[in-house]
Amino acid sequence: MTPEDRFPGPEHPDSGPRHQPDLDVLPYGTYYEPEPAGYAEAAYESETYSGYGGARYLEQHWPATGQAHNVHAPQAAHPGYEPTLPDRPSPVHQSDDPPTIELGPPLAEPVPAYPYPAPAPGEPVGPLYVVGDVHGYLEELRAELRHQGLIDADGHWAAGRSRIWFLGDFTDRGPDGIGVIDLVMQLAAEAAAAGGYCRALMGNHELLFLGAARYGDEPVQSTAGTASFLAAWRLNGGQQHDLDRLEAHHISWLSRLPAIALEDGHLLLHSDTTAYLEYGESIPEVNDAVHDLLADEGVDEWWDCFRRFTKRFAFRGDAGPQAVHELLDAYGGSRVVHGHSPIPYLTGTVHADDGAPPHIPGPYIYADDLAVAMDGGVTMEGRLLVARLPI
Repeated sequence: MTPEDRFPGPEHPDSGPRHQPDLDVLPYGTYYEPEPAGYAEAAYESETYSGYGGARYLEQHWPATGQAHNVHAPQAAHPGYEPTLPDRPSPVHQSDDPPTIELGPPLAEPVPAYPYPAPAPGEPVGPLYVVGDVHGYLEELRAELRHQGLIDADGHWAAGRSRIWFLGDFTDRGPDGIGVIDLVMQLAAEAAAAGGYCRALMGNHELLFLGAARYGDEPVQSTAGTASFLAAWRLNGGQQHDLDRLEAHHISWLSRLPAIALEDGHLLLHSDTTAYLEYGESIPEVNDAVHDLLADEGVDEWWDCFRRFTKRFAFRGDAGPQAVHELLDAYGGSRVVHGHSPIPYLTGTVHADDGAPPHIPGPYIYADDLAVAMDGGVTMEGRLLVARLPI
C-alpha cells in the first residue's frame, strides 16, 4: 500500500492503495541518469533498461549530492496570525467523489538587481529544467539546484536565461514546506531579472494545504462519509509549523498556479492521471476552471477537485500509452512529464531485499517513451530530481 495521498473515500482504479500483484505488472521503462558533476553541458547521459521496471541500476557516474547551501531564512508569521481566505458562497454538494495558475504577485520586499544583460530581440530562450516533488525538503532542493548550476552558493539564481518548471507538491511530510515556497518565489523574481523564468504547477498537496487553511475542520461530503480538509491534510503528512507560517502572499501565489502547461513539446502535469480532461478541452480551459473553482466554489467542489488530482498510475500497464495519447491529443505536445507518483511505487521496487532505501538513478521513462516520471521519492529516502529537458 502506498502511503501517498491517503484520504477518506472509496478507492479508484488509478488512485490510492495498490495490491502487490498490480505493482508487479509494469511496462518496460528507461532510467535516465543526470549529468555527473563537472560536466559543463547536458550532453552526457546514460540509460539503464529494465523489464517490468526491474531494479538494474547503474552506480557509476552517480555523483554525491554535495553540500547544501543556506539561503535567507523565511519570515515567521506574526504572533497569533491565522491565514484566511475571502468568504465564499455556501458549499453545494456534488455526488460521486473520486479523492493539487501563472506566478503570483511580486515579493513584498524589494528584489535586488542582478548584473544580467537584457535578452536581445529574437534571442533564443535558455535551457528548460523540471523539478519533481519537493515535499518540504528544502536542503535537498538547494543542494540539487546548486549541483545543477541553477543557484549559487548563497542560494540565488545563477542560471541566466534558463527556464525552470516545478511540478508541484512543495509542502507536507518534509521539514520546511514554507521555506520551499519562499525559495521558489524568490527564484521566480530573480530569474525574471535575468531574462529567464522560474514557474510552478499546482499539485494535489497545494490544493490540500490551501483547503486545510481555508476550511479547517468544516465537513465535506463524500460517498464514504464525512471528512474534512484538515483531517486529510494531517493524514497526508501536513506539518503544523507550515500552517502556522502560511501568510496571505503565500496563499495568493499558490492559488494562482496553473494546473497544466506546455513547454517545448512537453506536456507538464503534476499528477499521472487523465482527470485533467474533466476540467477542459484546452490548457487555458483547465487552468481557468481550477482558478474559478478556487475563487468561487464551496468546500465540496474544492474537495472533489483535490480528490480527482490525487488519482495516479493512469500511464502504467498496457493501457498507459493510450491514456497519455488522450492528454496529448487534447492539449498538445509529444510527451508527458509528471510528478506525484514516486518512482519506487511506479516501478514496484519500493522494498529492497536488504531493507536499503530505494536507489533512483534519475527520471523514469515509460509508457512507450511517452511519459517521464519525476518524483524520485525524496520522502522515502529516494532522490529529489532536477532534470534538463528533453531527456
